[in-house]
Amino acid sequence: MTDVNNIHQSALACLMEADPGQKAICVRCVQQDFAAGLLPLHDGAGIQPIPDPGRPSNPKLVPRNQLATRGLGSLEGRLALAHALAHIEFNAINIGLDAVYRFRGMPREFYADWLQVAVEEAAHFALLRAYLNDHGKDYGDYPAHDDLWEMVRRTDDDVLIRMALVPRVLEARGLDVTPGLQRRLRAVGETRLVEILDVIYREEMGHVRIGTHWFRHLCAERDLDARITFRELLNQYMSGRIRGPYDEMGRMHAGFTEEEMDDLRAMEKETLGLLA
Repeated sequence: MTDVNNIHQSALACLMEADPGQKAICVRCVQQDFAAGLLPLHDGAGIQPIPDPGRPSNPKLVPRNQLATRGLGSLEGRLALAHALAHIEFNAINIGLDAVYRFRGMPREFYADWLQVAVEEAAHFALLRAYLNDHGKDYGDYPAHDDLWEMVRRTDDDVLIRMALVPRVLEARGLDVTPGLQRRLRAVGETRLVEILDVIYREEMGHVRIGTHWFRHLCAERDLDARITFRELLNQYMSGRIRGPYDEMGRMHAGFTEEEMDDLRAMEKETLGLLA
């Protein structure tokens, strides 16, 4: 596929590809080559921070509080929602690729899992982009924020922290909000976005499950209690920002335990206490 000779450099080549369509093709090719045994693992040095992954010149990135809030009763509001979701999915492609590039010495299955995540995120992006295109819009036509990639940068020095906070916090939050979004979209007769969200919800549950699996694998390797470690990382990185509602069924299917859900509810009460 390329002149790179291991899975990590191949993932980096895809990560730095700016064109979304080409990035999706690159990811599928790397997944196929890795499955065929053509891309070995490599534990060598030279891992670099990625301040910015490959992405198109638009959308313009602005602070979250500068993004307009639009109701879903209008087509424009639904297009803005589709664009925001497409931006999340585009970032998620890069998140999967960064995990493959950055974290060395993991089992082969780890890299296969995160390549699969990247492939599925690319498919989600394509569904949302097609929706935008069919209504005369494209990815980049609305501003967006960079919160997701900021968390990637904050967790680029420890695979355990990445597995705890990106799939089990940020992606899990997607599970939490999807059912409510779907109810609101059904109420205004928007069935196509509901169907797209059905696909995304089902596969994102698998992504959270992958993060949960590798988080617990790493905790076991380091002789850490997974529940305590997760709670400590939430306190360290997400203090004051834990809020429901929670999609408990989705989270439980994605590997959360009852005890972890209890911890989230307790932390939410603390957050609300701070805001009172």
